[in-house]
Amino acid sequence: MKIGLDVLGGDYAPNATITGAIEAQKILKGDQKIVLIGDQKDTTERLKQAGVDLDKFDYVHAPEVISMHDHPTKAITQKPNSSIAVGFDLLKKGEIDSFASAGNTGAMLVGSVFSVKTIPGIIRPAIATNVPKLKSGFGILLDVGANSECKPEMLNQFAILGSIYAEYIYGINKPKIGLLNIGEEQEKGNNLTISTYPLLKENTKINFIGNVEGRELFTDTADVFVCDGFTGNIVLKLAESFYITTLKKGFKDEFFDRFNYERYGGTPILGVNAPVIIGHGISTPEAIKNMVLHSKDMIESKFIDKIRSVFN
Repeated sequence: MKIGLDVLGGDYAPNATITGAIEAQKILKGDQKIVLIGDQKDTTERLKQAGVDLDKFDYVHAPEVISMHDHPTKAITQKPNSSIAVGFDLLKKGEIDSFASAGNTGAMLVGSVFSVKTIPGIIRPAIATNVPKLKSGFGILLDVGANSECKPEMLNQFAILGSIYAEYIYGINKPKIGLLNIGEEQEKGNNLTISTYPLLKENTKINFIGNVEGRELFTDTADVFVCDGFTGNIVLKLAESFYITTLKKGFKDEFFDRFNYERYGGTPILGVNAPVIIGHGISTPEAIKNMVLHSKDMIESKFIDKIRSVFN
């Protein structure tokens, strides 16, 4: 198993990425190796300083950086030696089994669609994230930013992707699918949700339970919450603020601790032909470690094959 990691991605790279990779490697098995993609000389020097055996990792030299301010589409083509561009090239060639980065989100989306491409039959990939449940565990929310404008057919596919993800990555049997809306009644909502409802209701590949409201997001009402990327991103950013607010207020609570992005490391792009994980721009070593381990889980579960079998 080869897990690709962008060493140069993120606000605290390369210190955070290399430290996180070191911690992840301690947990991985002998046949599971992290491929560090970045400035090879600088990377190996930092590993030596940390007292790490260099043979524990593989290396691919990619000295350029796609910054958070670079235009995603232009940067991929104009910076072919960047860690993100090289990472996707390796993924496309099958030289790594997954690719993770805390770098430019737009570039990661563009790289996914134009390099490894979407799985045949899928209109657009979606980004999924975890939402803590009050009792225990997590629900899944998607899309949270890949598609700000959606068609009903896209939300119908997001429901399938979310259901497969919840089942095979988190072991949830027959995940309950809810359509995030402003009311529980079928006729509630805007044109998008009203048109999506019957598609989900008739979809035999999912366990659709109907509309769910925002107040039910952290309950056991549903396991997967489906929405367009504009709505999902607003919900995600609001949820992330809960953890920061509790820290500032000096309030300690196990539930709010589970809003800490470090715990799950990154969010997957669902619907492309290989496991791709996007990390938070402010990823710490702990977040990087968990992003690598999440990549491992997606590879081991043969998650991509499960999606292909449903959409073929």
